[in-house]
Amino acid sequence: MISSKSGESWGPYPLVLAGTVIGVVLIFLVSPKVGGFTLGATVMVAAALRFAGYDGLAVRSKRTDVITLGVSGFVIVLTSMVLADEGLKRMILSLLG
Repeated sequence: MISSKSGESWGPYPLVLAGTVIGVVLIFLVSPKVGGFTLGATVMVAAALRFAGYDGLAVRSKRTDVITLGVSGFVIVLTSMVLADEGLKRMILSLLG
């Protein structure tokens, strides 16, 4: 656990925040597929860091945080990959509309 002099524990929060900002910037500047993959991968890294015992990302219990972050990251990565394929994109939009 990383601690500052005042006793606050940031843990890996700056790393996850930087990865999230990079993912969002890539969504707008490069492509939704690349940015979404980066964003989802960052969330899955946050799950792995929480599982490893870093408390800087602690909101709920460790088990709940790991499951929530892991599933959310996987869904973001999967969505970015599926929506980049035009055939699958048309099929999903036809089911919704």
